[in-house]
Amino acid sequence: MSIPTTQQRPTRQRLALLEALANCRDFVSAQDLHARMTADGIQIGLTTVYRGLRDLEAADAVDVAQPGAAERLYRWRPDSGHRHYLICRACGFSRAVDSEVVEEWAGRIAADSGFAAVAHTVELTGVCAGCQPAAPTAVPGPVPSGPG
Repeated sequence: MSIPTTQQRPTRQRLALLEALANCRDFVSAQDLHARMTADGIQIGLTTVYRGLRDLEAADAVDVAQPGAAERLYRWRPDSGHRHYLICRACGFSRAVDSEVVEEWAGRIAADSGFAAVAHTVELTGVCAGCQPAAPTAVPGPVPSGPG
């Protein structure tokens, strides 16, 4: 994990925030991240977590999702850069998806329109296999009798 360049100095709390976020497998809200950190004995205020995440977003060090009307969710961005994710609406599980087509489309729109520094947001949500209701098992019923 490389420490992103931000306008803020790397305090003990900011470094703890970076480590905690990097250890999250899926997207996490600021409140959930704060709860995890305090449960681990890290003394950090919720406002500091929000500020730190805002700074990381400005430094392009995190991916941000806001599924529906829910609060913003954050995930440490790997060194490979900008990614898109499919996020489960039920449990929050996420997985990176191949988004080369989206990136090419956004670049084409920017070039065709004459816009510069075009940014985009693509949010894909669904229900993961683990959260989908199990398919009902066929229960044998009475066999209909023919005319008789």
